[in-house]
Amino acid sequence: MRDDRLRLFSFATAEKRVRYLWVLRAFDHARGNYTVLLHAGDVATVLDRIAGDDDAEVPHASDVPALLEQLHAWGVLERSYDGTRAATLAEYRNRHFVYQFTQSGYRAFRAVEDVLSSRGDDVSLSRLALADLLADLHDLAEANACGDGELVYRKLSRLDATLSDMAERAARFYLVLGDLVRTTEVTPELFLAQKDALLTHMREFSSDLARYAPKLTAALARVHATGADTLPVLAAQHDERVLLSPEEREADWRLRWRGVEHWFVGVGSAPSEAERLRGATINAISAVLALLRRLTEQRRGGVSRESQLRHLAGWFAAAPSEDAAHALFGAVFDLGRPRHFSVAHSDADLVPVTRSWWEAPPVEISRTLAETGRRPAAGAPGRIQRNDAGVRRLREAQLEKQRRRAQAAKSLAAGGVRERELSEPEAEVLLGLLDAALSARVPVSGRVRDDDSASGSQNGVRLTLRPSAESTVVRTARGRLYLDGLSVEVR
Repeated sequence: MRDDRLRLFSFATAEKRVRYLWVLRAFDHARGNYTVLLHAGDVATVLDRIAGDDDAEVPHASDVPALLEQLHAWGVLERSYDGTRAATLAEYRNRHFVYQFTQSGYRAFRAVEDVLSSRGDDVSLSRLALADLLADLHDLAEANACGDGELVYRKLSRLDATLSDMAERAARFYLVLGDLVRTTEVTPELFLAQKDALLTHMREFSSDLARYAPKLTAALARVHATGADTLPVLAAQHDERVLLSPEEREADWRLRWRGVEHWFVGVGSAPSEAERLRGATINAISAVLALLRRLTEQRRGGVSRESQLRHLAGWFAAAPSEDAAHALFGAVFDLGRPRHFSVAHSDADLVPVTRSWWEAPPVEISRTLAETGRRPAAGAPGRIQRNDAGVRRLREAQLEKQRRRAQAAKSLAAGGVRERELSEPEAEVLLGLLDAALSARVPVSGRVRDDDSASGSQNGVRLTLRPSAESTVVRTARGRLYLDGLSVEVR
């Protein structure tokens, strides 16, 4: 079965591959105009309409029947008999055939056509799809709560298609970007002309992904609250793939929903796919900035790898003697002379000492002998240098800092932030909680754990920010802190 499917791509490697491709393009053009069955004459007519006159590879009308028969033999086209074209008994006996794409043949043609039409400069990250993901998750939660199976099926299909498109776009984008960064033939003028748009695109995507990440996680939690186990069941009931059994459809949708969950929430200690995508974007920005810095230094100094190699070749050509050229080679490339070792074979009778090295089998040598020229010798293990006093001082300082922070957190939770002046440690705890809450850009809470007790208790302080018509003023030892349009609650 696998060999039969590989035969579908035979037209792409055949001697007349361009002519076969033109015939299949004619079928694809007719398919776009809702015409499925084509006769050899119809194929020639379509080719005259879509092909240029200057293209010598377009097949002639007399060559089309043989091309169609070969495509049918490979399984790309399906052949059937059309008796309506016979006007006489002789024509009826000559058999008029019509052809159409097989399902697998059309996929093979589209795969080859996509490869031929792909471009390296049309890749991008789907930044605008994040809003669609958030809206679909909210709609999915409402549909699941109401038991609307048809809407659940549509929303799950859209989520699966959107995430698949995002993953494919990201893979192509980072692949093209990696080739751009790694290549040594990049044109500085071309890269400097496009670097602003490239950096802006990646930074906007990273910012939007960080902004939507907590919202998408909250929307996914809302879907779980409505009963996520019923989603694959409802979707399988409205799935129209009749050749699959209900159990197979349900298992397929359960696997797809698990993939959606893993995209937003990581499995165990592994990060989620959204976090991986954001990390890859940040690394790509660093790589582009490094390439930009290297190109800028080359333009500023006027020295590139090409000019360096040209100057080096000139020095070699101008060397007064062969010894001087060898000395120049050793100074530039820093390559030492090879070492020669004398190692006896373990079986001296099998390999006598009189046999040449070119004929004798290889002998394993130790790494120490290869790197230093000395035979390895068993020595005493090295002494481990430990600074117990320094480790103890650092640990005591760490515990003291945790105790002060825990006391400040307790006093902050007991007294609040209103109508009192916060001390220096209390202000540090409050600023840490504000930083954690404001970075998410959504109404969230930040926590500080109380590590004062050695028993491992988890009694903590909770800070909550909510939008408010009035501003909050917090008096601290350093001055006043104004929070415009926010109310602060500490408990």
